[in-house]
Amino acid sequence: MHRYIALQKIVELGSFSKAAYSLGYTQSALSQAISSLENEMGFKLLKRTRTGSTLTSEGEEMYPYIKRTIFQYQSSIEKAKDICGLDTGTIHIGTMSSISVHWLPSLMKEFHRMHPNVEFITHQGDYTVMNEWVKTGAVNFGFVSPDAISGIEILPLKEGALTAIVPKNHPLAEYDIIPLEKLMEESFILLETGYYSECLTAFRTLGIQPDIKYIAHDDYSIMAMVEQGMGVSILAELVLHRTNFNIEVRPVDPPLSRTLAIGYRSKLELPVASRRFIEFIMAHKDELP
Repeated sequence: MHRYIALQKIVELGSFSKAAYSLGYTQSALSQAISSLENEMGFKLLKRTRTGSTLTSEGEEMYPYIKRTIFQYQSSIEKAKDICGLDTGTIHIGTMSSISVHWLPSLMKEFHRMHPNVEFITHQGDYTVMNEWVKTGAVNFGFVSPDAISGIEILPLKEGALTAIVPKNHPLAEYDIIPLEKLMEESFILLETGYYSECLTAFRTLGIQPDIKYIAHDDYSIMAMVEQGMGVSILAELVLHRTNFNIEVRPVDPPLSRTLAIGYRSKLELPVASRRFIEFIMAHKDELP
């Protein structure tokens, strides 16, 4: 297993020397470990250049399986430690920007205070990749929309409003509540969330069609674009907390909302640290903004 972990560290850091330093190996020992693994596989996994080390095409094909093996190995170690009564572990979380900024920091800080040996690794993505990450075991659990997932277990967590954002001094800023039909008359900037979109689903239900001029993957990029007068958008109210963008935020009519849940492949497969963190989140969900 140490050879797999060594390969993963080289890929993450892009360098044999940096990986050797991080793992506490000599470069010679690290090179021997990778050579041994390549001999066992029957093909080269890495190519070394002056600028660093990257996966070969064969290595690219093999790497997801190696990552999954490492993940399962770490999960089994955590389970063994749990049986022995040890409170350690690594929690892999699939998340999105609004949750990464406004929920996770305080939750992780408090949980880490109680369990200082637990490590967190977050993976940020959209609804589509979140579903895949959970199913393939790339993350222990993810924050998901119940309408955007299938084939995994979920715990409903919280419902939040979706609100309109428009530039300062825009005519729509004069509304206390903006009718959705009015937003449809403007250049619309759509948040890319994968194969499922709360906005587009609501629009189709109402029989209206936005004039989509831009699609962006990041909430904060959209706010910057709206600030520049490039269009209007609808974002989760949560992500609009504590922003410094020069924009106007308004509720919409009819009101829109999104439901967030915690999704995981199987409760029986959850490592103990992840299970305890999920229980901690559920116990504090009413305190979340």
